[in-house]
Amino acid sequence: MNIIKSAAVAAMVAFSAASFAAKPTSIVFEANAETSDGTPYARYSVKCSNGKKVDLTVWDNRRKWCVGDATSTDCEKKQIKAAKAACKAS
Repeated sequence: MNIIKSAAVAAMVAFSAASFAAKPTSIVFEANAETSDGTPYARYSVKCSNGKKVDLTVWDNRRKWCVGDATSTDCEKKQIKAAKAACKAS
């Protein structure tokens, strides 16, 4: 019986910890830009529920969303996935 209670408490703690993780609250366009070799991209900022702001860069006509600046390799195909990753990393 104690094992079941312990497992239940552990599951509740794990669930509550995940629910407190920072989540994106807004995504705002900042500017269009180009790399030194002329590749166009756009900059967005993500505001997270923990109060932090994180930059996203967008490539290939909004097909590739990357966390951070133009040198970032942490990329997603969807805007919301990139925003969640950005808030999780902050």
